Amino acid sequence: MTMGGSLDQARALMMIPQSVVYLNAGSFGPLPRSVYETVAGFRHELACDPAAFLLRRVPGLLWHARTCLADHVGCDAHRLAFSTSVSAAVSMIAASLELCTPGEILLSDQEYQTMRWCWERVAARTGLRLRTFGLPSGACTEDDLLDSAVREMRATTRLVFFSHVISGTGVILPAARICEQAQARGIVSVVDGAHAIGAIPVVLRDIPCDFYVGSCHKWLLAPSGSSFLYMGRAGEARLHPQTISWGDGPDRAAESPGQDVPDIHGSTPRLRRLECEGTRDICPWLAVPDAVAFHRAIGVNRMLAYRRTLAQDARARLEALKGVEAATGSATEATNGMMGFALPRGVAAGAVQRMLWEHYRIEVSVGGLGDRGMLRVAPHAYNTATDIAVLADGLERVLHALREP
Repeated sequence: MTMGGSLDQARALMMIPQSVVYLNAGSFGPLPRSVYETVAGFRHELACDPAAFLLRRVPGLLWHARTCLADHVGCDAHRLAFSTSVSAAVSMIAASLELCTPGEILLSDQEYQTMRWCWERVAARTGLRLRTFGLPSGACTEDDLLDSAVREMRATTRLVFFSHVISGTGVILPAARICEQAQARGIVSVVDGAHAIGAIPVVLRDIPCDFYVGSCHKWLLAPSGSSFLYMGRAGEARLHPQTISWGDGPDRAAESPGQDVPDIHGSTPRLRRLECEGTRDICPWLAVPDAVAFHRAIGVNRMLAYRRTLAQDARARLEALKGVEAATGSATEATNGMMGFALPRGVAAGAVQRMLWEHYRIEVSVGGLGDRGMLRVAPHAYNTATDIAVLADGLERVLHALREP
Protein backbone atom coordinates (compact mmCIF):
# COMPACT_ATOMS: atom_id res chain seq x y z
CA MET A 1 0.00 0.00 0.00
CA THR A 2 1.72 3.14 -1.20
CA MET A 3 -1.06 5.68 -0.86
CA GLY A 4 0.64 7.68 1.87
CA GLY A 5 -2.70 9.07 3.01
CA SER A 6 -3.27 11.28 -0.05
CA LEU A 7 -6.77 11.87 -1.44
CA ASP A 8 -5.15 13.22 -4.60
CA GLN A 9 -3.79 9.77 -5.42
CA ALA A 10 -7.00 7.86 -4.76
CA ARG A 11 -8.27 7.78 -8.37
CA ALA A 12 -4.92 6.52 -9.67
CA LEU A 13 -5.09 3.58 -7.26
CA MET A 14 -8.53 2.47 -8.47
CA MET A 15 -9.53 0.09 -11.28
CA ILE A 16 -12.03 2.58 -12.73
CA PRO A 17 -11.54 3.27 -16.48
CA GLN A 18 -10.47 6.84 -17.17
CA SER A 19 -13.50 7.38 -19.41
CA VAL A 20 -16.00 6.63 -16.61
CA VAL A 21 -17.37 9.09 -14.04
CA TYR A 22 -18.22 6.67 -11.23
CA LEU A 23 -20.66 8.17 -8.71
CA ASN A 24 -22.35 4.96 -7.58
CA ALA A 25 -20.39 3.62 -4.60
CA GLY A 26 -23.75 3.22 -2.86
CA SER A 27 -24.64 0.34 -5.18
CA PHE A 28 -21.27 -1.26 -5.93
CA GLY A 29 -17.89 0.04 -4.91
CA PRO A 30 -15.16 -0.33 -7.55
CA LEU A 31 -11.96 -2.00 -6.41
CA PRO A 32 -8.64 -0.42 -5.53
CA ARG A 33 -5.93 -2.09 -7.57
CA SER A 34 -4.34 -3.53 -4.41
CA VAL A 35 -7.61 -5.24 -3.42
CA TYR A 36 -8.12 -6.61 -6.92
CA GLU A 37 -4.60 -8.04 -7.01
CA THR A 38 -5.08 -9.67 -3.61
CA VAL A 39 -8.36 -11.39 -4.45
CA ALA A 40 -7.04 -12.39 -7.89
CA GLY A 41 -3.99 -13.91 -6.23
CA PHE A 42 -6.13 -15.94 -3.86
CA ARG A 43 -8.27 -17.16 -6.74
CA HIS A 44 -5.13 -18.19 -8.61
CA GLU A 45 -4.08 -20.29 -5.62
CA LEU A 46 -7.57 -21.79 -5.43
CA ALA A 47 -7.47 -22.69 -9.11
CA CYS A 48 -3.97 -24.21 -8.97
CA ASP A 49 -4.31 -26.41 -5.88
CA PRO A 50 -7.73 -26.09 -4.25
CA ALA A 51 -7.05 -28.70 -1.58
CA ALA A 52 -3.85 -27.04 -0.37
CA PHE A 53 -5.47 -23.61 -0.45
CA LEU A 54 -8.76 -24.51 1.23
CA LEU A 55 -7.40 -26.91 3.82
CA ARG A 56 -4.09 -25.32 4.75
CA ARG A 57 -4.03 -21.67 3.64
CA VAL A 58 -7.60 -20.52 4.23
CA PRO A 59 -7.86 -21.07 8.02
CA GLY A 60 -5.14 -18.54 8.86
CA LEU A 61 -6.26 -16.11 6.16
CA LEU A 62 -9.90 -16.31 7.26
CA TRP A 63 -9.15 -15.64 10.92
CA HIS A 64 -6.92 -12.74 9.95
CA ALA A 65 -9.68 -11.28 7.77
CA ARG A 66 -12.21 -11.72 10.56
CA THR A 67 -10.08 -10.06 13.24
CA CYS A 68 -9.13 -7.22 10.88
CA LEU A 69 -12.76 -6.46 10.00
CA ALA A 70 -13.87 -6.87 13.62
CA ASP A 71 -11.24 -4.34 14.71
CA HIS A 72 -12.36 -1.94 11.98
CA VAL A 73 -16.03 -2.06 13.02
CA GLY A 74 -15.36 -2.24 16.76
CA CYS A 75 -16.52 -5.68 17.85
CA ASP A 76 -15.23 -9.03 19.06
CA ALA A 77 -14.19 -11.40 16.28
CA HIS A 78 -16.20 -14.31 17.66
CA ARG A 79 -19.39 -12.27 17.14
CA LEU A 80 -18.76 -11.56 13.46
CA ALA A 81 -19.82 -14.04 10.79
CA PHE A 82 -18.98 -13.47 7.14
CA SER A 83 -21.78 -13.57 4.56
CA THR A 84 -22.01 -13.22 0.81
CA SER A 85 -24.46 -10.30 1.09
CA VAL A 86 -26.63 -8.30 3.45
CA SER A 87 -29.64 -9.97 1.83
CA ALA A 88 -28.32 -13.41 2.78
CA ALA A 89 -27.55 -12.31 6.33
CA VAL A 90 -30.97 -10.71 6.90
CA SER A 91 -32.67 -13.74 5.36
CA MET A 92 -30.90 -15.98 7.87
CA ILE A 93 -32.03 -13.79 10.74
CA ALA A 94 -35.59 -13.61 9.45
CA ALA A 95 -35.81 -17.38 8.94
CA SER A 96 -34.29 -18.16 12.36
CA LEU A 97 -36.14 -15.93 14.78
CA GLU A 98 -39.19 -17.23 16.60
CA LEU A 99 -41.24 -14.14 17.38
CA CYS A 100 -44.26 -14.22 19.67
CA THR A 101 -47.67 -13.85 18.06
CA PRO A 102 -49.86 -11.93 17.86
CA GLY A 103 -47.67 -8.89 17.36
CA GLU A 104 -45.96 -6.76 14.76
CA ILE A 105 -42.72 -6.09 12.93
CA LEU A 106 -41.78 -2.41 12.72
CA LEU A 107 -39.77 -0.96 9.81
CA SER A 108 -38.94 2.56 8.73
CA ASP A 109 -40.81 3.75 5.66
CA GLN A 110 -37.54 4.19 3.73
CA GLU A 111 -36.13 0.68 3.86
CA TYR A 112 -34.55 -0.97 0.84
CA GLN A 113 -37.27 -2.78 -1.13
CA THR A 114 -35.77 -6.27 -0.89
CA MET A 115 -35.48 -5.92 2.88
CA ARG A 116 -39.17 -5.05 3.08
CA TRP A 117 -39.97 -8.11 0.97
CA CYS A 118 -38.00 -10.25 3.41
CA TRP A 119 -40.03 -9.08 6.42
CA GLU A 120 -43.27 -9.26 4.45
CA ARG A 121 -42.57 -12.96 3.98
CA VAL A 122 -41.98 -13.37 7.72
CA ALA A 123 -45.25 -11.56 8.44
CA ALA A 124 -47.15 -13.74 5.98
CA ARG A 125 -45.65 -16.92 7.44
CA THR A 126 -46.15 -16.08 11.10
CA GLY A 127 -49.28 -13.97 11.10
CA LEU A 128 -47.42 -10.97 12.48
CA ARG A 129 -48.45 -7.54 11.26
CA LEU A 130 -45.98 -5.41 9.30
CA ARG A 131 -46.06 -1.71 10.16
CA THR A 132 -43.84 1.26 9.27
CA PHE A 133 -42.77 4.40 11.05
CA GLY A 134 -42.35 7.52 8.95
CA LEU A 135 -38.98 9.23 8.91
CA PRO A 136 -39.07 13.06 8.82
CA SER A 137 -38.25 14.62 5.46
CA GLY A 138 -35.85 17.47 4.80
CA ALA A 139 -33.55 18.87 7.44
CA CYS A 140 -34.12 17.27 10.85
CA THR A 141 -32.28 16.61 14.09
CA GLU A 142 -31.10 13.33 15.57
CA ASP A 143 -33.84 13.67 18.18
CA ASP A 144 -36.43 13.99 15.40
CA LEU A 145 -35.19 10.75 13.83
CA LEU A 146 -35.16 8.97 17.19
CA ASP A 147 -38.65 10.16 18.09
CA SER A 148 -40.05 8.98 14.75
CA ALA A 149 -39.09 5.41 15.66
CA VAL A 150 -39.71 5.40 19.41
CA ARG A 151 -43.22 6.83 19.32
CA GLU A 152 -44.28 3.88 17.13
CA MET A 153 -42.86 1.19 19.44
CA ARG A 154 -45.74 -0.58 21.16
CA ALA A 155 -46.27 -3.41 23.62
CA THR A 156 -47.09 -5.60 20.62
CA THR A 157 -43.87 -4.73 18.70
CA ARG A 158 -41.70 -7.85 18.50
CA LEU A 159 -38.94 -6.62 16.17
CA VAL A 160 -37.72 -3.32 14.75
CA PHE A 161 -35.68 -3.22 11.56
CA PHE A 162 -34.08 -0.04 10.24
CA SER A 163 -31.12 1.19 8.21
CA HIS A 164 -28.19 2.83 9.98
CA VAL A 165 -27.89 4.98 6.83
CA ILE A 166 -30.89 5.44 4.52
CA SER A 167 -30.04 4.10 1.07
CA GLY A 168 -31.84 6.77 -0.94
CA THR A 169 -30.68 9.90 0.88
CA GLY A 170 -27.59 9.05 2.97
CA VAL A 171 -29.27 10.24 6.20
CA ILE A 172 -27.70 8.69 9.31
CA LEU A 173 -30.11 7.31 11.90
CA PRO A 174 -29.12 7.26 15.61
CA ALA A 175 -28.71 3.50 15.65
CA ALA A 176 -27.41 3.17 19.21
CA ARG A 177 -30.21 5.29 20.66
CA ILE A 178 -32.95 3.48 18.74
CA CYS A 179 -31.57 0.10 19.84
CA GLU A 180 -31.38 1.29 23.46
CA GLN A 181 -35.07 2.14 23.34
CA ALA A 182 -35.90 -1.18 21.73
CA GLN A 183 -33.89 -3.07 24.33
CA ALA A 184 -35.69 -1.27 27.16
CA ARG A 185 -39.00 -2.49 25.70
CA GLY A 186 -37.92 -6.08 25.03
CA ILE A 187 -37.99 -5.55 21.25
CA VAL A 188 -35.53 -7.39 18.99
CA SER A 189 -33.49 -4.92 16.94
CA VAL A 190 -31.95 -5.65 13.54
CA VAL A 191 -29.86 -2.90 11.91
CA ASP A 192 -29.03 -2.73 8.21
CA GLY A 193 -25.57 -1.16 7.97
CA ALA A 194 -25.10 -1.59 4.22
CA HIS A 195 -24.38 2.13 3.73
CA ALA A 196 -22.52 2.65 7.01
CA ILE A 197 -19.54 0.30 6.81
CA GLY A 198 -16.63 2.14 5.21
CA ALA A 199 -18.71 5.32 4.94
CA ILE A 200 -18.94 6.48 8.57
CA PRO A 201 -17.12 5.45 11.76
CA VAL A 202 -18.89 2.42 13.24
CA VAL A 203 -18.27 0.88 16.68
CA LEU A 204 -20.61 -2.07 16.95
CA ARG A 205 -19.97 -2.77 20.62
CA ASP A 206 -21.51 0.65 21.33
CA ILE A 207 -24.74 -0.26 19.51
CA PRO A 208 -26.92 -2.46 21.79
CA CYS A 209 -28.59 -4.28 18.91
CA ASP A 210 -29.50 -7.94 18.58
CA PHE A 211 -28.12 -8.12 15.05
CA TYR A 212 -26.26 -5.79 12.68
CA VAL A 213 -25.53 -6.59 9.04
CA GLY A 214 -23.08 -4.77 6.81
CA SER A 215 -21.78 -4.73 3.24
CA CYS A 216 -18.07 -4.60 2.51
CA HIS A 217 -18.49 -4.30 -1.28
CA LYS A 218 -19.96 -0.80 -1.21
CA TRP A 219 -18.16 1.98 0.67
CA LEU A 220 -15.39 -0.24 2.04
CA LEU A 221 -14.39 -1.12 -1.57
CA ALA A 222 -13.95 -4.85 -0.92
CA PRO A 223 -14.81 -7.48 -3.57
CA SER A 224 -18.40 -8.42 -4.33
CA GLY A 225 -19.49 -11.30 -2.14
CA SER A 226 -18.09 -9.88 1.10
CA SER A 227 -20.57 -8.88 3.80
CA PHE A 228 -21.04 -9.77 7.45
CA LEU A 229 -23.49 -10.45 10.26
CA TYR A 230 -22.74 -9.19 13.78
CA MET A 231 -24.42 -10.87 16.72
CA GLY A 232 -24.97 -8.72 19.77
CA ARG A 233 -26.97 -9.06 22.99
CA ALA A 234 -26.68 -12.89 23.11
CA GLY A 235 -28.48 -13.08 19.76
CA GLU A 236 -26.08 -15.72 18.42
CA ALA A 237 -27.93 -18.67 20.02
CA ARG A 238 -31.08 -17.74 18.06
CA LEU A 239 -29.61 -18.20 14.57
CA HIS A 240 -29.78 -21.31 12.40
CA PRO A 241 -27.81 -21.94 9.19
CA GLN A 242 -29.85 -21.95 6.00
CA THR A 243 -27.57 -24.54 4.42
CA ILE A 244 -26.63 -27.71 6.30
CA SER A 245 -22.96 -28.46 5.71
CA TRP A 246 -19.77 -29.41 7.58
CA GLY A 247 -20.26 -26.66 10.12
CA ASP A 248 -23.42 -28.32 11.39
CA GLY A 249 -24.15 -31.60 13.13
CA PRO A 250 -25.42 -33.03 16.43
CA ASP A 251 -22.28 -31.92 18.28
CA ARG A 252 -22.54 -28.35 16.98
CA ALA A 253 -25.70 -27.30 18.79
CA ALA A 254 -25.80 -23.54 19.36
CA GLU A 255 -25.98 -23.95 23.14
CA SER A 256 -23.14 -26.49 23.51
CA PRO A 257 -19.94 -25.31 25.28
CA GLY A 258 -16.93 -24.01 23.38
CA GLN A 259 -18.99 -22.46 20.59
CA ASP A 260 -17.03 -19.19 20.62
CA VAL A 261 -13.49 -20.60 20.87
CA PRO A 262 -11.29 -20.20 17.76
CA ASP A 263 -10.99 -23.48 15.87
CA ILE A 264 -8.73 -24.97 13.20
CA HIS A 265 -10.91 -23.65 10.38
CA GLY A 266 -10.32 -19.92 10.86
CA SER A 267 -13.59 -19.42 12.68
CA THR A 268 -15.31 -20.75 15.81
CA PRO A 269 -17.74 -23.68 15.93
CA ARG A 270 -20.67 -21.25 16.07
CA LEU A 271 -19.41 -19.10 13.21
CA ARG A 272 -18.48 -22.08 11.06
CA ARG A 273 -22.00 -23.42 11.54
CA LEU A 274 -23.41 -20.17 10.13
CA GLU A 275 -20.79 -19.56 7.41
CA CYS A 276 -20.10 -22.97 5.93
CA GLU A 277 -22.26 -23.65 2.87
CA GLY A 278 -20.14 -26.38 1.31
CA THR A 279 -17.48 -25.76 -1.31
CA ARG A 280 -17.52 -22.20 -2.64
CA ASP A 281 -15.26 -19.25 -3.36
CA ILE A 282 -14.68 -17.22 -0.19
CA CYS A 283 -11.71 -15.31 -1.62
CA PRO A 284 -13.65 -11.99 -1.38
CA TRP A 285 -13.73 -12.39 2.41
CA LEU A 286 -9.98 -12.94 2.52
CA ALA A 287 -9.30 -9.66 0.66
CA VAL A 288 -11.22 -7.52 3.17
CA PRO A 289 -8.03 -6.60 5.10
CA ASP A 290 -6.64 -4.90 1.98
CA ALA A 291 -9.82 -2.83 1.65
CA VAL A 292 -9.53 -1.85 5.31
CA ALA A 293 -5.89 -0.86 4.74
CA PHE A 294 -6.92 1.36 1.82
CA HIS A 295 -9.37 3.21 4.05
CA ARG A 296 -7.01 3.55 6.96
CA ALA A 297 -4.27 4.94 4.76
CA ILE A 298 -6.51 7.94 4.05
CA GLY A 299 -8.67 7.96 7.17
CA VAL A 300 -12.39 7.22 7.44
CA ASN A 301 -13.21 10.63 8.92
CA ARG A 302 -11.14 12.40 6.29
CA MET A 303 -12.92 10.56 3.48
CA LEU A 304 -16.30 11.27 5.06
CA ALA A 305 -15.61 15.00 5.23
CA TYR A 306 -14.42 14.98 1.61
CA ARG A 307 -17.50 13.08 0.37
CA ARG A 308 -19.77 15.50 2.22
CA THR A 309 -18.05 18.40 0.45
CA LEU A 310 -18.63 16.74 -2.92
CA ALA A 311 -22.27 16.07 -2.00
CA GLN A 312 -22.83 19.71 -1.13
CA ASP A 313 -21.25 20.70 -4.44
CA ALA A 314 -23.68 18.34 -6.16
CA ARG A 315 -26.55 19.91 -4.24
CA ALA A 316 -25.63 23.42 -5.39
CA ARG A 317 -25.18 22.38 -9.03
CA LEU A 318 -28.14 20.02 -9.44
CA GLU A 319 -30.70 22.16 -7.58
CA ALA A 320 -29.94 24.87 -10.11
CA LEU A 321 -31.46 22.64 -12.81
CA LYS A 322 -35.12 23.15 -13.64
CA GLY A 323 -37.39 20.74 -11.78
CA VAL A 324 -34.63 19.06 -9.74
CA GLU A 325 -35.04 19.14 -5.95
CA ALA A 326 -32.75 17.83 -3.20
CA ALA A 327 -34.38 15.04 -1.20
CA THR A 328 -31.66 15.10 1.46
CA GLY A 329 -31.50 17.75 4.19
CA SER A 330 -28.79 20.39 4.03
CA ALA A 331 -27.07 19.37 7.30
CA THR A 332 -24.05 17.55 5.90
CA GLU A 333 -23.04 16.15 9.29
CA ALA A 334 -26.30 14.12 9.26
CA THR A 335 -25.38 12.20 6.08
CA ASN A 336 -22.79 9.67 5.00
CA GLY A 337 -21.88 11.74 1.95
CA MET A 338 -24.69 10.58 -0.33
CA MET A 339 -27.28 12.98 -1.68
CA GLY A 340 -30.67 12.19 -3.21
CA PHE A 341 -32.39 14.36 -5.82
CA ALA A 342 -35.99 14.19 -7.00
CA LEU A 343 -36.19 14.58 -10.79
CA PRO A 344 -38.85 16.58 -12.64
CA ARG A 345 -42.27 14.93 -12.72
CA GLY A 346 -42.99 12.99 -15.87
CA VAL A 347 -39.33 12.19 -16.56
CA ALA A 348 -38.67 8.44 -16.72
CA ALA A 349 -35.95 7.41 -14.26
CA GLY A 350 -34.77 4.56 -16.49
CA ALA A 351 -34.31 6.87 -19.46
CA VAL A 352 -32.24 9.30 -17.37
CA GLN A 353 -29.93 6.56 -16.13
CA ARG A 354 -29.55 5.03 -19.58
CA MET A 355 -28.79 8.33 -21.31
CA LEU A 356 -26.30 9.48 -18.67
CA TRP A 357 -24.38 6.27 -19.25
CA GLU A 358 -24.69 5.96 -23.02
CA HIS A 359 -23.88 9.60 -23.81
CA TYR A 360 -21.58 10.65 -20.97
CA ARG A 361 -20.31 7.44 -19.30
CA ILE A 362 -21.70 8.62 -15.96
CA GLU A 363 -22.46 5.78 -13.55
CA VAL A 364 -25.12 6.92 -11.08
CA SER A 365 -28.15 5.33 -9.43
CA VAL A 366 -31.58 6.49 -10.68
CA GLY A 367 -34.73 4.91 -9.27
CA GLY A 368 -38.31 5.78 -8.49
CA LEU A 369 -39.85 7.68 -5.58
CA GLY A 370 -43.61 7.88 -5.87
CA ASP A 371 -44.44 9.74 -9.08
CA ARG A 372 -40.91 11.09 -9.46
CA GLY A 373 -37.56 9.66 -10.37
CA MET A 374 -34.83 9.80 -7.72
CA LEU A 375 -31.19 10.31 -8.66
CA ARG A 376 -28.64 9.45 -5.97
CA VAL A 377 -25.15 10.91 -6.01
CA ALA A 378 -22.78 8.61 -4.10
CA PRO A 379 -19.22 10.00 -4.36
CA HIS A 380 -16.11 8.48 -2.82
CA ALA A 381 -12.48 9.41 -2.23
CA TYR A 382 -11.64 8.74 -5.89
CA ASN A 383 -14.12 11.37 -7.15
CA THR A 384 -13.41 15.06 -7.75
CA ALA A 385 -15.34 18.31 -8.19
CA THR A 386 -14.86 17.83 -11.93
CA ASP A 387 -16.92 14.63 -11.75
CA ILE A 388 -19.75 16.55 -10.10
CA ALA A 389 -19.57 19.24 -12.81
CA VAL A 390 -19.70 16.58 -15.55
CA LEU A 391 -22.77 15.05 -13.90
CA ALA A 392 -24.55 18.41 -13.63
CA ASP A 393 -23.83 19.23 -17.27
CA GLY A 394 -24.83 15.77 -18.47
CA LEU A 395 -28.04 15.75 -16.44
CA GLU A 396 -29.03 19.16 -17.75
CA ARG A 397 -28.59 17.96 -21.33
CA VAL A 398 -30.46 14.71 -20.68
CA LEU A 399 -33.42 16.45 -19.03
CA HIS A 400 -33.58 18.94 -21.90
CA ALA A 401 -33.62 16.11 -24.43
CA LEU A 402 -36.36 14.24 -22.56
CA ARG A 403 -38.52 17.36 -22.36
CA GLU A 404 -38.37 17.94 -26.10
CA PRO A 405 -41.58 17.03 -27.94
